[in-house]
Amino acid sequence: MATWKTRGLRGSTLEDLINRTNERYSEAGLCLVQKIPTPITPINIDSKSRHITLAYFEQKSTVDYIGAAQGIPIAFDAKECAKDTFTLANIHEHQVRFMDDFEKQGGIAFFLIYYTHRDKYYYLRFEKLKYFWKRMNTGGRKSFTFDETEEDFFLESKAGIFVPYLDGVNLDLSRRD
Repeated sequence: MATWKTRGLRGSTLEDLINRTNERYSEAGLCLVQKIPTPITPINIDSKSRHITLAYFEQKSTVDYIGAAQGIPIAFDAKECAKDTFTLANIHEHQVRFMDDFEKQGGIAFFLIYYTHRDKYYYLRFEKLKYFWKRMNTGGRKSFTFDETEEDFFLESKAGIFVPYLDGVNLDLSRRD
């Protein structure tokens, strides 16, 4: 089993911004999306702070968030990237399978990538991810570069919506027609 040791709050800023975005979207009646907790079994707990310092994952997680936007099922995962190359090792085979199955059931699956060094949020369409994934599995690059992203899918914060992923969902849907 995989074990987990705390490495600080990696990704927590992005998750906080997505959680706040989800609250705003819910208040506006636009969507209902929830963070999916990863089930863990604690092994060591710091007696003073009562924080878990060592644990193992009970099962593989699929995505970070799942819900519905005006009747459309959506599922997505959030990732941070500190350079212009995003390694596909950050995405797991079981996640790709889950997202593929999710889309076959009529849902929309995607990744939100925060390029921290550029302070940019990117909506990675599942279709684009499949292109990169196939390229990797046929002997090509095991990553993709910032230059390979689709410019239209960068998200701009606006009016209390920190990571406006519904803009990406709308654009994604328009490209499917």
